[in-house]
Amino acid sequence: MTTEVTLPPTSASPTARQVWTRARGIALALVLLIAAAVAIAVVRSDARHGELDPRSADPYGSRAVAELLADRGVDTRVVTTLDEATAAAGPDTTLLVAVPDLLTGPQQSRLRSATTGSGGRTVLVAAGSASVERLVPGVTADPATSFGSTLSPDCDLPAARRAGTADLGGIRYTTVHLTADECYPSERLATLLRIPAPSGDGDTVLLGAPDILLNDRLDEHGNASLALQLLGSRPHLVWYLPSLADASAASEEGERGFFDLLPSGWLWGTLQLFIAAALAALWRARRLGPLVPEKLPVAIRASETVEGRARLYRKANARDRAATALRSTTRTRLAPLVGIPVSQAHAPEALLPALSAHLQGDGQALHTLLFGPPPGDDAALIQLADHLDTLEREVRRP
Repeated sequence: MTTEVTLPPTSASPTARQVWTRARGIALALVLLIAAAVAIAVVRSDARHGELDPRSADPYGSRAVAELLADRGVDTRVVTTLDEATAAAGPDTTLLVAVPDLLTGPQQSRLRSATTGSGGRTVLVAAGSASVERLVPGVTADPATSFGSTLSPDCDLPAARRAGTADLGGIRYTTVHLTADECYPSERLATLLRIPAPSGDGDTVLLGAPDILLNDRLDEHGNASLALQLLGSRPHLVWYLPSLADASAASEEGERGFFDLLPSGWLWGTLQLFIAAALAALWRARRLGPLVPEKLPVAIRASETVEGRARLYRKANARDRAATALRSTTRTRLAPLVGIPVSQAHAPEALLPALSAHLQGDGQALHTLLFGPPPGDDAALIQLADHLDTLEREVRRP
């Protein structure tokens, strides 16, 4: 009897198609997540397009107040660089800084030096702790914002008294300047602060919130009156919209990286997504520990179980495992037939001599059949199963 099968070993590594089949669900989820993030960013950016821009007619723009000032003889000029803003400072100019917190430390120091002693008015809109200490020394921004937005003046500043209630709110300020006008208090802290210059007619005005300058809020309460009085005290208004593209920011503080330009909310949101993904992976991962046997609710035929396992092996291209299972089962059944204990059925030195004596066959061929390498393809696997079946029939033959 000749049953020798010499086949090259095969690998059970998954193919590219199998990897794609398993990973396409995760890839689809990531694509949907990125698409949702982009859609949210686009929607939010559209909603805030042109915020505090005197050229914008959007609800969050400030074109309405600019046109009202123009009717009263005040010309408005928009600048986006620090050099333009500092060059425009003068006694007949009101310099409005829309988002002071966008300025770097050196930029804030330059702006402070240019406006101090200029004799003009500087209006800082929603200046937080990141900017107010450099731009207006002696003033501190409280970390807690006001609860309400419609507040009463409660001060002697003529512009505030004429305007009456207005939508200030937002950031609250404290100051050590004894001559400062502290208006529109919330919990006894001012949301509008006017600091006179040490000499001359110049001053600095801090607004805790930009609401009185927005198109959709200008016609409410005394917002229009207060805005026109604060911005119309000089014939010229320079509206400074700080830009991340300003060359002075890079030249004075060095190049900013990509993550420096991202809002902090996006960084925290990304971190939360990673944590959620890790928790989902732990939730859906395989549980560690031994398998627990469970009684089946119905009886399943042995042939169906064999066919099902064979399909799984074929789907995974696991010919090596299938061949190992066939050989192991055959050795277990042959051992008692040739007088070998089942415990020694998988030891070649015990099983092969007994089989050779029983069949009077070639021991090398039996070794290759029962303990040889895995088949290289499905045809070789089928041939191996046939040879094992033939060997068992011969051993059982009386």
